[in-house]
This record gives sequence, structure tokens and C-alpha cells, in this order.
Amino acid sequence: MTTVHKQPVRSEVPDVGPFPSPPPIRQSWQVLAVLMMAGCLSSAAGAVVAPVFPEIVEYFGLSSRWAGVLVSTHTLTTALASLVFGLLARRLGSVRILLSSLVAYAVFGGLGAIANGFWGLLCSRALVGVASGGIGAGSIGILSNLYDGEARTRMMGYATSALATATVIFPILGGWLGLYHWRLAFWLYGLGLPVAVVGLWLLPKGRQRGANIPQADGIGSILKRSRVLVLLLALATASAIFYVVVVYAPLYLKQAIDASSLLNGFVLAARSVGAAVIAAVGAAKVSKKLGSGGAIATGFLLMALSLATIPSVLAPSLMLIAGLLFGLGFGLVMPNFYSALADLSPDSQRSGVLAIGTGCASLGQFISPFIFGPIWAGAGTQVFYLAAAIAATVGVLNWIRR
Repeated sequence: MTTVHKQPVRSEVPDVGPFPSPPPIRQSWQVLAVLMMAGCLSSAAGAVVAPVFPEIVEYFGLSSRWAGVLVSTHTLTTALASLVFGLLARRLGSVRILLSSLVAYAVFGGLGAIANGFWGLLCSRALVGVASGGIGAGSIGILSNLYDGEARTRMMGYATSALATATVIFPILGGWLGLYHWRLAFWLYGLGLPVAVVGLWLLPKGRQRGANIPQADGIGSILKRSRVLVLLLALATASAIFYVVVVYAPLYLKQAIDASSLLNGFVLAARSVGAAVIAAVGAAKVSKKLGSGGAIATGFLLMALSLATIPSVLAPSLMLIAGLLFGLGFGLVMPNFYSALADLSPDSQRSGVLAIGTGCASLGQFISPFIFGPIWAGAGTQVFYLAAAIAATVGVLNWIRR
């Protein structure tokens, strides 16, 4: 049985006096719970209202083209905001960024409930993406500075597990509220306010440790390192491949066997469950045994295997297994990516580098339809084989470099 560390390795130190004494450290599980709740909200920025988008399209009389813009807008602004907040993390502090973004998430998300037209709704979605980028940058920055080594990998696994779980729970809640009216789903963004209040009470105050220490290497020089660039590119690639399953697997199953929305929902839920389970209980163990490179390679190879089976697996039970397999791979990849990035970053720049990693992941989701959409339109199921080949290539390269 794994023993959970009760004390954080790092804390944030208040900027008072030449020899400040550290503040009393809250129970790590309390801080972790706040970060997990914040991460779930960030992860659910699109999932909250995805079930009611058909009603929105019908209500405003939009074409399917504009509906797609509404779905993807927040991923672009999340990516851009993550990069900006990553650069500001050292100056403003991760806690301040997180709490401010949670409040903005609730306010801007709630605006969608009163939007009177397409442009008002689009603006709300874009601003939610900005707030989501701040939540991701702040929460992962705090988490990375509280733990080291294997403990950090395990905590990153917990974070990935929570985010995957959110993609199962929030669509159900949004769909349930949408049964009464589609505008009600937007009020779920209001959960950002109570999380911000709890975070204000529990999270460590003060600037991030190392904020006053001159560093020879700024973020710019860190990003010039080949290993960091490779990790960021691989993060974007993993997210782009993830989007292939989310978007095109349901479309294929609908065409092939006229799958219901319920069956598609279960297949996607199996993906999220697989990611949640392995990220929470297996990512750190696999990393300890194979190294982070070996764990990442194993995850990509599992994703490739799952993608390659999609065109030939039509039995519902086998679909669920394939979805679970993909989730297991994705749940291995993401926490080890973030932990590896943290290992390559100095204390004072770690929050910024990880925030940039989060931005690259969101950017990968945004550009995925531009890369794989034309292939789906022209070659159909070949899109799954292409995505599988890319995943397998990245996996093999990581195995060689491990």
C-alpha cells in the first residue's frame, strides 16, 4: 500500500522581512483537494456545455460550421492564456493567478446563460478559455512546487485522474440541466466561486519560493533546450491524437453501426475511466520501473494499438475495451510529461514552464481538426491509422531515448 506524503516538499514563503519564517503548512490533502477541484473545472470548460450545443445551434439558427467554432474557441484562448500566465507566474505568483482565474471562470462562464446572440456566446466561450488557461497554469504551478521526485509524479497522476473524471461527470450534469433549458448548463461555471473562496482560505500565501533569487536561466533559455522542446511538441501531439478519438470515433461509429449517443457516451467514458485509473494508481509505479521515458513510450504505444483497432472493432463490448486501452495509455503519458518538464526546470521558473506545457496541450487540441479533419473527409477511417502511426512513432522514439 502506497504511503501518501503528508508534508509538501516546497512551500510558498511570504515576502516579509529579511529572514522570513515559513507559514504553517496546511495538510497536503486539503491543498491537493482544492487543486483537484480547480483542475476539474478547467478540464470541463468545454464538457460542461457540449451536450447542449445542438440546442444552441437550433435556438440561434446556426450552421454546423459556426457550431464547430463555438466548440473549439475556448481551446485556442486557453492555449494562448496558458503561455501568458506561464510567463507571469514568477512575478504574480501561482496562487494569485489561480484564485483570480477561478472568479473570472465563474463570471465569464455565467455570461453564456444570458447571451442574446452568437457573438455574445462566442465572446463568453473565448473568455472562459482565458480563465481556464489561468486555472491550469496556477494549479499545476502550485502542485509542482509542493512535491518532488516520485511524489510529484504521483500527484501529477492524481491531477490527470481528476481531470479525466471531470470529463465523465460534467457532461452528464450539463445534459441533465439542459433537459430543462440549455442556458441552465452555463450556471455550472459558477462553481468556480466556491472553489476560489476555499482556495483563498487553504492555499499558501506569498510569492513562490525562488521568486527573489536571481536565475542565470530565464524561461527563454529553458525553452531553447532540445529536451524541453521535444517534450512540449510531444505534449501537443498527445493532445491532438486525443482529439481524434473524441471527435472522429463517435462519427465513425454512427456511420458504421448507427451507434446511439448513449453508446458513444459510454465509449468516451471508458476512455476517461481508463485515464483516471492508471493516472491515479499506476503512472508513478510505471515511471519508477521504466523511467519517465519508458512510461511515456508505453502510453503512446497503448494509444496507437487502440487507434488501430477502431475501424475493425464494432462489437460494443470490444469498443469499450478499446476505449479503456486508449485511456490507459493517455493516463500514462500526461502525468509523466509534466513531471519530466518539472525536472528540467529550476524552482523559480517551474510554474511558467509547466503552464507553457499546458498551453501546448490546448494548442494541440485546437489544431487537431485542421490536421485530421481533411483526412477524415477524404479518406474516412484512414485517419485512425494515421493517428496510430504518429502515436507509435512517438512511442518508439521515447523508448529509444529513455
